[in-house]
Amino acid sequence: MNIWTILTHIVDFFVLGFSVSLTICYLFLSCVSFFAIRKYMRRRSLYRVNDIISSPMAPSVSLIAPAYNEGMTIVENIRSMLSLEYNNYDVIVVNDGSKDDTLEKVIKAFDLIQVPLHVNAKVSTQEIVSVYKSQNRSFKKLTIVNKVNGGKADALNAGINVSSSRLVACIDVDCVLENDALQRMVKPFMEDSSVIASGGVVRIANSCEIEHGKLINVNLPKNMLARFQVLEYLRAFLLSRMAWARLNGLLLISGAFGLFDRKLILKAGGYSTDTVGEDMELVVRMRSMMTRAGKKFRVTMIPDPLCWTEAPSTNKVFEKQRNRWARGTYEVLQKHTYLFFNSKYKITGLFGYPFWFFFEWMAPLLEFCGAVYFIFLLFTGSVSWTYFLSLLVMFYCFSIFISSFTLYAEEISFYKYKGVKDQLRLLAAALLEPFIYHPRVVWASVKGNIDILKGVKSWGEMTRSGFSSKTKVAELKKVTTISN
Repeated sequence: MNIWTILTHIVDFFVLGFSVSLTICYLFLSCVSFFAIRKYMRRRSLYRVNDIISSPMAPSVSLIAPAYNEGMTIVENIRSMLSLEYNNYDVIVVNDGSKDDTLEKVIKAFDLIQVPLHVNAKVSTQEIVSVYKSQNRSFKKLTIVNKVNGGKADALNAGINVSSSRLVACIDVDCVLENDALQRMVKPFMEDSSVIASGGVVRIANSCEIEHGKLINVNLPKNMLARFQVLEYLRAFLLSRMAWARLNGLLLISGAFGLFDRKLILKAGGYSTDTVGEDMELVVRMRSMMTRAGKKFRVTMIPDPLCWTEAPSTNKVFEKQRNRWARGTYEVLQKHTYLFFNSKYKITGLFGYPFWFFFEWMAPLLEFCGAVYFIFLLFTGSVSWTYFLSLLVMFYCFSIFISSFTLYAEEISFYKYKGVKDQLRLLAAALLEPFIYHPRVVWASVKGNIDILKGVKSWGEMTRSGFSSKTKVAELKKVTTISN
């Protein structure tokens, strides 16, 4: 047996071992998530979430939304946030140095005047230029913070400094929240004093009908790329993140909608401005801080679809988003390498961090290297077709099984896509995903890691298409530039 044969066998065993480990992990997480969702649904049927509105124990919440060049939709977005069904909350919109007419439109629409406000800047941010409140009592919950541009994380930190609430809900300004979103999100904080953060499920709003900042009708996206993302988001939130929350090992709360204990965020130092993965980095840092302090804590996940956001519908925008996600993941992992298989940090160090390292960050890179290696074997005539086809069929069947299991979990829980046609379309997307969509995800991740080597830090320019509306047949075209 020559050296080439030995090396080939080593690679084959490594690929097989990694593949089996990945499969076992996802099967385990799927089972944990399934039972967690069933338990949540049983408990959900036993209480009326509206009772939280009138409860004297309901904690105060500040809804913090950074805005940069959102002039075309900012007024409707703010009206949506002001209409949530929760008594003890306020809305803080942080205008992060917009270059368009965002601030002017908000001042006019909500009858704002500049007010003196002493900000106790416990977290350092770019300069706050001015603060506005409304003269109209109908908008008394609204505060506008106008500051020098510093990026999303810096804007969130400014909002946290201005807030005086017990909890802060950090959201993307263009997201659409369910009316009872805050009620459901604060419930874990009311039930368990050890809860430090709570995440909400994010769903895809492409092709859904949105009117006056409210979700009117849920539709499956007509765009195929967005439809693949519906399936992906269902897997990520219903199976993976729900399972990690049940195991108390959740490392990521989506930046689109998350609720945090304000005092603990400040104690941890606020959002990090030196990474594009500021949402994940904050959760990891808070978990590490609480573990070092020897305090009991929980990071929870609410499986209800509480937040709806527009997904990229073009390859260009999609690739930029996933490129940024890959860079953010690497930056967080690199910043917290001390967690790697560190038993002092319990589940975070022994399981959470390694899972993200091997199966979230490294897996796409290994897949790409495997594809290159396979092409090399083709040219040298060294392909073991029996081994290759067996592995391909196994993973394709596993992919279909996980996606089908996800659709089943969705159907027995929240069942947002009710039509038989929509179910069949999602199933068709699951059949096509491994060949059409997944390679795009892998390639975008590889390019993101290449950009890491180049030192790329910016968020880049993102283009959104807007939501369908009963009152507007034509889709709104909007360009949002996000800087960091």
